[in-house]
Amino acid sequence: MSTATSPEPFVHPALFYEGTEQYIAGTVPFLREGLDAGEPAAVAAPPDRLELIREGLGERAAAQVRFIDMTRAGRNPGRIIPGVLRKFADAQPGARRVRIIGEPIWQGRSADEYPACVQHEALINAAFTGRAVTILCPYDAGQLRKQALSDALATHPVVIDADGQRSSTAYGPEEIIARYNEPLLAPSDAAVCAFAARTLPATRDFAVSQARSMGMSGVSLGDLELAVAELTTNSVVHGAGSGILRIWAESGRAVCEVHDGGQLTDPLAGRRPPNPTQPGGRGLLLVHQLADLVRVHTGPDGTTIRCYLPS
Repeated sequence: MSTATSPEPFVHPALFYEGTEQYIAGTVPFLREGLDAGEPAAVAAPPDRLELIREGLGERAAAQVRFIDMTRAGRNPGRIIPGVLRKFADAQPGARRVRIIGEPIWQGRSADEYPACVQHEALINAAFTGRAVTILCPYDAGQLRKQALSDALATHPVVIDADGQRSSTAYGPEEIIARYNEPLLAPSDAAVCAFAARTLPATRDFAVSQARSMGMSGVSLGDLELAVAELTTNSVVHGAGSGILRIWAESGRAVCEVHDGGQLTDPLAGRRPPNPTQPGGRGLLLVHQLADLVRVHTGPDGTTIRCYLPS
């Protein structure tokens, strides 16, 4: 397998691999090439993949690479750009190219998580435009659904597989962002609370009461209260001044969503690291940090933001 090249500063290839040998052949030389060029390198992948790469690199080379468990740091796909990719790239001094392997989609990702994963892959292109960064995204072509591979062709301008490197004729990240901007339907038995500016404290109390009745307590309950506070306040300040909160239990997690009449026009909202010189603007970023998963649907009829928190 060959390493992707591009005339553009930002390079974002997908690596289609089948089996351990192809995975190692596609990732280890990619990292060695970067290390030989003096490029800072990181790998964010599931633990079993991290171990394969460590062994393939050898102890001395592996010591120069930052290894990140993607099943933890990227459990919520909305955290990956600010908390993994940008966090590593922004911390590197000078103008050297940065080299990252990021594997956000693996067998076992749930149907609820998948749309957020694909949108994440599409948004990487906007988040790193113009930067000297290469992000290689491995896809297990032998295990993942055909839809995942098809979507990877739309989110990556270049594809690498056992036959070499090629440009993707299906590349269209904006289309992917729009396609997975899916309506979010809440269950009919969800607890519902309408809110406006003057009722924000009561709305938080309502959410806490409902979550406590689901068995939430301690840190988890505090995280839910904070997430609800941020989402409802955003609706009042940036939405239409009011909204509707829904909360319910699902598969051992508490799910809360806020709907308002505003439209979210920035697809990277909540996915940028905080600007220390800018007051505010951290609400959705904080929700991404608190939640296991965040889903968003926005359009002319308003915006729904749904977050899943462990109970």
